[in-house]
Amino acid sequence: MANQLPFETEKSESCPECGSLLVIRNGAHGPFFACSSYPQCHYIKPMRPSSDSHIIKVLEGQACPSCGYDLVLKQGRFGMFIGCSHYPECEHIELIDKPDETKVACPQCKTGHLLQRKSRFGKTFYACDSYPSCQFILNNKPVSGECEFCHYPLLMEKRGTQGVRLFCASKRCGKSQKE
Repeated sequence: MANQLPFETEKSESCPECGSLLVIRNGAHGPFFACSSYPQCHYIKPMRPSSDSHIIKVLEGQACPSCGYDLVLKQGRFGMFIGCSHYPECEHIELIDKPDETKVACPQCKTGHLLQRKSRFGKTFYACDSYPSCQFILNNKPVSGECEFCHYPLLMEKRGTQGVRLFCASKRCGKSQKE
């Protein structure tokens, strides 16, 4: 198998640390610039900018509460959000669609409440708001109530071909409730 050498950049950039030529290498996360005198110099630079978000609209008249610059509507890797236009210096962000608080008490820790969250794949789930100490999670919408079979203090709503039905939220029970 032939040894593939990295090809040179079009601009012929030089390494800011040692002055050697920068070449394009391919890594696990895509191509990047690297110093051609690699074992001696470990300089690397990403090819694309570090921020994955781009500005959709400038919200004129709305000032950042932290620094006073204009707020902007941005599209990021986790969806749309509002952020400061003076980003690297000011890291103020606001979520557009905040999670819904269900007002249902957590059955595991009994101190927190269940919040609606989204997974990295966009699927909705419900988790306790005191997350690091309590790791209760539910994939269906929680409903206040008690199971008529095991007396677990939480029910969940499932939608199926027969309509909306209530089930016990306990993994041990999980029985359908009579209406």
